[in-house]
Amino acid sequence: MLENYFPVLVLLAIAFGLGIVILAASYLAGIKRPNAVKRSQYECGFDPLTRIRLQFDVRYYLLAILFVVFDIEAAFLFPWAVAFRDIGFLGFVEMMLFLFILLVGYAYAWKKGALEWE
Repeated sequence: MLENYFPVLVLLAIAFGLGIVILAASYLAGIKRPNAVKRSQYECGFDPLTRIRLQFDVRYYLLAILFVVFDIEAAFLFPWAVAFRDIGFLGFVEMMLFLFILLVGYAYAWKKGALEWE
């Protein structure tokens, strides 16, 4: 059965090797003349008005985490839907429990204002 995966292994080896070759060729062929202008901060062709390293608001991270949680939820729902007939009632109950836990988390985040962007 492993021989069915041999073409995938060959494709991965070719892709990895080609990536290494392209990066190496770029590094070797590139002209390296660093100066103060190239190393300065860049902001749309102008001198930066403020510091470049600003802290993000914590709401951005909360929203990103919520996105990841619901993205993973969708990743779990597709295989469950495909195998729905085979897993039976127990699989249905487990998925409903999983969705209920996510719904409680979503309601908590909504109540705390994590989804508000001002």
